[in-house]
Amino acid sequence: MQEHYPFAEINGLPVACSFRRQDIVDNRSNVYVGDFGTAGSPQLVDRIKTADILLVVGARLGEMTTKSYTTLRSPAPHQRLIHIHANPDEIGRVYSPELGLAIAPENFARAVANCQWVDAQRWQDWLNAARQDYLDDTEAPAYEGELDIARALIDVQETLPADFIVTLDAGNHTGWGQRFLRYGRPGRQIGSTCGAMGYSVPAAVAASLRFPDKVVLSFVGDGGFMMSGQEIATAVQHGGKPIILLFNNGTYGTIRMHQEREHPERVIGTDLINPNFADLARSLGAYTETVTQTKDFVPALERAIAANCPAVLELKTDPELVSTRTTINALRNAAYRSNKTSD
Repeated sequence: MQEHYPFAEINGLPVACSFRRQDIVDNRSNVYVGDFGTAGSPQLVDRIKTADILLVVGARLGEMTTKSYTTLRSPAPHQRLIHIHANPDEIGRVYSPELGLAIAPENFARAVANCQWVDAQRWQDWLNAARQDYLDDTEAPAYEGELDIARALIDVQETLPADFIVTLDAGNHTGWGQRFLRYGRPGRQIGSTCGAMGYSVPAAVAASLRFPDKVVLSFVGDGGFMMSGQEIATAVQHGGKPIILLFNNGTYGTIRMHQEREHPERVIGTDLINPNFADLARSLGAYTETVTQTKDFVPALERAIAANCPAVLELKTDPELVSTRTTINALRNAAYRSNKTSD
C-alpha cells in the first residue's frame, strides 16, 4: 500500500517537483502547484523567484530545475533555503543553505508526516492562486491543427488506469506528456534528466516486462525512435507490451528550436528523412496505427491496449509547433526583435 505523507497538506504548503519527478506528489492534491521542468509554467517560475523561504527535499537544484541557475541567486539565494538531501556533498554544492540536512527524503517525510508547524491559513490565498495557475496551465490551449496532442492527452487521462507508467525520451515532444498528464503514485513517470536520446523505448520495454499487468506508455520522437526503436523486438520476444507514442514531425525539434532562437531561419542538419514507421514497427511484430486527427487518438490508444502486445502509435505532428508553448514563427519573431534591440 502506498504511504501518504500529509505534511504539506496539514501546513498548507505549496509543493512543486523538480524535472521529471512529477509522480512523487499526487498532482490531484490541492497543494500541488506544478513542476520546475522544461514544461513548467512561467507563473511558477515567477513564484519561486519571489518566495521568502524554500524547503527543498531530495532535489539537487541543478541546471534543469533552476532554469540554468537563474531562478535562484548563487551562491547565496535571496530566499531562505532549507536543503535536505541524502548525499551531503550536494548540500552547498551550488547554493548555500541556511540549514542543510543530510537525510534520505523518505525518512524526512516519515518524521514530519503529521507535524503541524504553521497555521495553514496564513498563506491560503497564495496557495489557492498557485494551484489555480497550475490548473489553468494544464488546460488545452487554443490550437487549430489537425492533431491536438494536448486535447488528446487530457481526454485519454480519464481512461488510463491509476497505475499507468510513462517513460520519456529527450526532446520537446515530451512536454505534452509532462504538462497535460497528471501523475501520482502508484502511477510512475520515468525519464532521463540528462538529455539522453533513445532512452524511452528500451525503458518502456523494461518497465513492461517488469510490470506486465500495467499500461506502459513511451513518449519518443522520430529521431529518438531511430536510435533504439528496434528494442520493440525484445518486447515481442519476451512478452512485453509497451505502447510507443511516436511523435513524427520530421525533424530534431529541440535542436531546431535552439537554431531558430539564436539564428532565425539558419537551420542545418535537423531535417529527417524517416522510414515508414508503421511498416517498420509491424515488421518487428508490433501492433501499429498512424494517427493524424485528434478524434482518432483515444480510440487508437484503446485498440493498442486491447491488442495485448507491443504497439506503436505514430502521431503525425506539426513541425512548426516546436513546444507546448511556442511555434517556430514566434521564435523567429522574438529573435529578430531581440537582435534589433541589441543593435
